[in-house]
Amino acid sequence: MNDVPSDEVVRERLTAERRDTDARIAALHSDFEGIVEANALVAVDDEHDPEGSSTAFERAHVASLLAQARDHLDEVDRALERLERGDYGRCEGCGEPIPPGRLEVRPAATTCVRCAAGAPR
Repeated sequence: MNDVPSDEVVRERLTAERRDTDARIAALHSDFEGIVEANALVAVDDEHDPEGSSTAFERAHVASLLAQARDHLDEVDRALERLERGDYGRCEGCGEPIPPGRLEVRPAATTCVRCAAGAPR
């Protein structure tokens, strides 16, 4: 079935995505703080400590995941704004409708598959 979902269904989907992303941000923030606190208890010299480089990598990795989650939260918030304005589901590239299947998988998508495939990464 390829029907376009109602605004209420879309709002519920986006709200659930926002809630999940908020929870992921909270968990990642907690992980990051745990790494920082654990390192504060030990005199870690990243350059000379054999564990230091893996600790630095772990900290950088979690920080990167946290940044990605925050970016995604911003995307979801912008999708909710588009829904309120009545622009949700229209490709920002060509103006055509974004296929419902794409929006189901990527509720915050701003482009159709054709425009996304042509966009530089």
